[in-house]
Amino acid sequence: MSKIKSLSVGNGDMFYIRHNSDNFTMIDCSLSADNKHRIVNELERERKGKGITRFISTHPDQDHIGGLAFLDDRMKIPAFYCVNNAATKGFETTDFKRYRQLRDSSKAFHIYKGSRRKWMNESNAERGSSGINILWPDTANQHFKSALASAARGESPNNISPIIKYSMDGGVTAIWMGDLETDFMEAIKNAFTLPKADLLFAPHHGRKSGRVPKLWLNQMAPKIIIVGEAPSTDLQYYQGYNTITQNTARDIVFECDTGVVHVYVSSPTYSVGFLTNKRRPHDDGYYIGTLDV
Repeated sequence: MSKIKSLSVGNGDMFYIRHNSDNFTMIDCSLSADNKHRIVNELERERKGKGITRFISTHPDQDHIGGLAFLDDRMKIPAFYCVNNAATKGFETTDFKRYRQLRDSSKAFHIYKGSRRKWMNESNAERGSSGINILWPDTANQHFKSALASAARGESPNNISPIIKYSMDGGVTAIWMGDLETDFMEAIKNAFTLPKADLLFAPHHGRKSGRVPKLWLNQMAPKIIIVGEAPSTDLQYYQGYNTITQNTARDIVFECDTGVVHVYVSSPTYSVGFLTNKRRPHDDGYYIGTLDV
């Protein structure tokens, strides 16, 4: 069994995966003075007993690296995954300075389409892999090169975000896209094909500015799209798809087992009509139903 959690952090993204192997993965962080101790305490509890801990940074905007210095000080991030970039900022926060330090250190592993690494997606006799694969970027793609150049000039780094797939044997497939923007995705949509996905974490917090191209939605055929936290007027609600909206669901937990995903939220009043009620206990929040995968 594995566990994916999408943490409710306000205007930002933060996820972790407690794998069904000897792996623990964090994707982005957005910590504040109000939540940082509680969340990092939870992360430390959840990674207990795991031999491999990694942090994947999609891109260095503050709402995706907020509290990174605090997190690193507490957890001593041993492996830092990001695209190979030279992003700069006109004003460098403490967290961006820590991002640069980690990005340019011996702890860094640069991810790209098809990248291989123990124990990200390679197993050996010591331990199994995490089940994480990188679907994008293609470092030879001209649109990606332009996004890298823009980030290096101090412009928005949104479009250097990777596309990350997590899959569990006999179980869930989930995809993250960082803060990729609609125009950029439209420009690269024919460059590769995306796999089927059970869970899609909508890019750019689910904003209209990160609306996923119809071609990609048809390829992935996501069973649930998770729409992140942003002002409701900015959100793309993906009509015609099953969605969970973090603005109202708050923390979302996906407990992944063979053939099923049990879904929990931290809001006691949130519900959806597309999940099967298998009468699970409220162990990880309020159980709202089960998805067959």
